[in-house]
Order: sequence, then C-alpha cells, then structure tokens
Amino acid sequence: MTVRVVLADDQPLVRAGLRVLAADTEDLVVVGEAGTGTEAVRLALEEQPDVVVMDIRMPGMDGIEATRAITAGGGPVRVLMLTTFDEDDYVYAALRAGASGFLVKDMALEDILGGIRVVAAGDALIAPAVTRRLIEEFVSRPERPGALHVPPAVEGITEREREVLTLVGRGLSNSEIAAELFISVATAKAHVARLFSKLAARDRVQLVITAYELGLVRVGERG
Repeated sequence: MTVRVVLADDQPLVRAGLRVLAADTEDLVVVGEAGTGTEAVRLALEEQPDVVVMDIRMPGMDGIEATRAITAGGGPVRVLMLTTFDEDDYVYAALRAGASGFLVKDMALEDILGGIRVVAAGDALIAPAVTRRLIEEFVSRPERPGALHVPPAVEGITEREREVLTLVGRGLSNSEIAAELFISVATAKAHVARLFSKLAARDRVQLVITAYELGLVRVGERG
C-alpha cells in the first residue's frame, strides 16, 4: 500500500528532508507541501492524503486549528503532529483536536517516516519519551475545557474488551496484549477494532485517554 502524505511545516528544510527520504521509499509519496495551517487544510481537502505531518507552530492558522479543521468531518485523513518537549499545552490541545500521533522534531527523519506508516495503518504513535507524561498530566488536570468525552457506550463493552482497553491504556501493543491475555494476536486486534467501533475512537490515543478517564489505568502506572 502506498501512503499518501502532505507535509505541513513552515521550515522548508524540514519539509525538504522528509521529502527526499520519502522519495527513496517504495511505500510513501508526498502529494503536497504546506507552509501554513491554512494551506495544510486546503491540501488535505483537495488531495485526501492518508497522513498530514503537521507542525504545531506555523504563521496564521497554527497546527492545532488546522488539525481540528481536518478531523472535524470525521474523514479518513490522519494527522501526525510534530512537537518539542516544552510545548505540552499545545499537545493537550492537539489531542482534543483529533491528532493521531506526536513525534519530536529532533528525532531522526527515518523515525518520523516510520511514524507516518504507523499512523497510516490506523494506529496511534507518540514519541516514547513523552507518551506517558503527556497523557498522565492531561487526564489528571482538574479542569480540562474541551477534554475528550467518555462515551456512554462504554457500558456496552464486554469484560474481555474492558481488559483489552486497560492494557491499551497501559501502552501495550496488540502482540503484547495477546501475550498478556493468552490469546492470538488476531483476536487481540479484533477486540481493539471493536473498541474503536463501540467507543467511536479514531485511534489508540483516544482509547488510552478513555482508559484513564474510566480509572482503568492509574496515573503513573506503566505497562
């Protein structure tokens, strides 16, 4: 499968580096580049890429507003956000806006390409160094205007699905969940897929936050 990508960053060198690397791969193709959030939204609508790699800070419409506009319609386009360690508040806002992943700009460009593949496959990806800290602080804040709403449909999930949701919240992959519950990887994937459907979650980021909101995972608990 070829993954169609839009690069949105106000730094031409960042876009150029990713574009050159993507050109050397067989499964990634850059279908557009944007230097502003407004351009990113336009390209997302026109090109319908699989993934938009989105810088948070851009002139005019920033990456958060652009992400909200792109994901508002519930379409298939996913957003992979680029961030830095000192931008936690921006990341919380981007979570609420519908971003499917967060990577740090000082990561190797090859790792960012790998992240694009993960997000395109329907998974969520957050740089390991920021994953737990960001989500834990996000869900533990006493006031979070616009925080993700825990759907009432959660009452309809089975006990096994609740176990799977707990393990997703702890950051386990499908293969790790399978090993933990002594089930096949295919069965673990099926449970996760049903959770996506029942909880109307776009990706694992929202499942993780739901697990925290429900108290299935305690702040500070690791996988």
